[in-house]
Amino acid sequence: MTQTQAAIAHPTAEQAQAVRRYIKRTWKTLTRSHDHMLALAKDDKLAHQPGEPWIMYISPLENCPKVQSILERSLSPDELKQISIRTLPAEAEAIRKHGLLYLPDNYVVPGGRFNEMYGWDSYFILLGLLRDGEWELAQSQVDQLLYQVQHYGTILNSNRTYMLSRSQPPVLSLMVLAMYRHTQDVEWLKAAVPLVEQFYYFWVVPPHLNPGTGLSRYYAFGEGPAPEVVFSEKDEEGRTHYDRVKEYYRTFEVEDYDVSLYYDRDTNQLSSLFYKGDRSMRESGFDITNRFGPFSIDILHYAPVCLNSLLYQMEQDLAEIHATLGNLELKQQWCDRASIRQQRINKFLWDEESGLYLDYNLQTATRRRYEFATLFYPLWVGLASDEQARRLVENLDILEAPGGILGSAYVTGNQWDAPFGWAPLNYIAVQGLYRYGYRTEGDRIAQKFLSMAIAEFERTGTLVEKYDVMRRSSQVSDEIKFGYSSNEVGFGWTNAIILEFLNAMDE
Repeated sequence: MTQTQAAIAHPTAEQAQAVRRYIKRTWKTLTRSHDHMLALAKDDKLAHQPGEPWIMYISPLENCPKVQSILERSLSPDELKQISIRTLPAEAEAIRKHGLLYLPDNYVVPGGRFNEMYGWDSYFILLGLLRDGEWELAQSQVDQLLYQVQHYGTILNSNRTYMLSRSQPPVLSLMVLAMYRHTQDVEWLKAAVPLVEQFYYFWVVPPHLNPGTGLSRYYAFGEGPAPEVVFSEKDEEGRTHYDRVKEYYRTFEVEDYDVSLYYDRDTNQLSSLFYKGDRSMRESGFDITNRFGPFSIDILHYAPVCLNSLLYQMEQDLAEIHATLGNLELKQQWCDRASIRQQRINKFLWDEESGLYLDYNLQTATRRRYEFATLFYPLWVGLASDEQARRLVENLDILEAPGGILGSAYVTGNQWDAPFGWAPLNYIAVQGLYRYGYRTEGDRIAQKFLSMAIAEFERTGTLVEKYDVMRRSSQVSDEIKFGYSSNEVGFGWTNAIILEFLNAMDE
């Protein structure tokens, strides 16, 4: 056996058992409830004066006195002194101090600096909870997202007030169906449908909709710098991410987009459109990559592969849900919508010359040749043809690395680009390959990622947010130049995908 073959060997029973025990314990560590309300209200990503109460907001649609009474019974008198419980203003612009947004039941957070509930993390976390038999917690995880749609208008980037203006990649329908397949609770499914549809329409009307293509884009509603970035994404010299971006613009020529839209060289100031793009990049979940040009600031002008693939999945899921509920006419309407989106994705996002799905620039009417792991999404959701799948598999070597799938083929100093790889993107690639019958390739990638993560687990005792899949290492901080450079411990979606890959290897 060669050294490379040894490096990606299937984990032993003892190794698998050790990492499973860690994950089982970690679900409890990452679970938040009313008993953790003070710890949840505290937010290391924002400035806070010592002795000043932390703020928690209750939806104005709630019975606020009742919720306050519940919280008062859950907290000690000392804890109550440290929390200010308020009703959320009807308009987000009226918020003067940021705080936690109340959720009524238990949920799992990603870990580390991410001590709140995140939108798309929750789907992968749900997979892990279901795989690990954590049924009640899994149900609660989905219910908290449905609650967000009902009480806060959409699924939020996270349940903090400074995230009210942006969502995250839409995976709610996947979660609802995954939960229903376990419980077979038809009444719960019926009650969930209006909220799933409400979340769908969030994405398919302007400004998220581009009428010219019929495809959607990421578009955050907030203005100005993201508050959590200004305070917490600083380097050793005290420079914020935005300071480092301005230095980049002063130093390098950018050909990917018109920099003058985003940066004024004379005043050394970033524009309001820059911050709109920055917030929208964070709505995409991929913060940060150069996928849409440096720092993805030009994201507003693109129809992305990932978002439109997920909306196709939502349409397919809603067709399945209505079929389950006996609504056959509605089922057909959703099937028709999925079919139309599939045609549009293949018209605008499929690049025949390269054999790849690429993001589409709405201004230049061209596809951006930036190989990114979202090119596997059309395989994952099943919208690609067999021939398109074959072409994609022929291009596997562009993103395949010793530790699995790279975020992109480009080294930029951003954490979602090379040499870094992430558990959810490896999972999506593997599941897409399996779906089209490429079991050997899928197993190979799963085993690469799994063996790397377990080797690092044995070295450090933890599973983390991301990995350098070129060096097969969890030591990434020195290589990340923009955004935050830490590698967070926990970690919700990594835990889940390790369980999924262990299960796949046992099949």
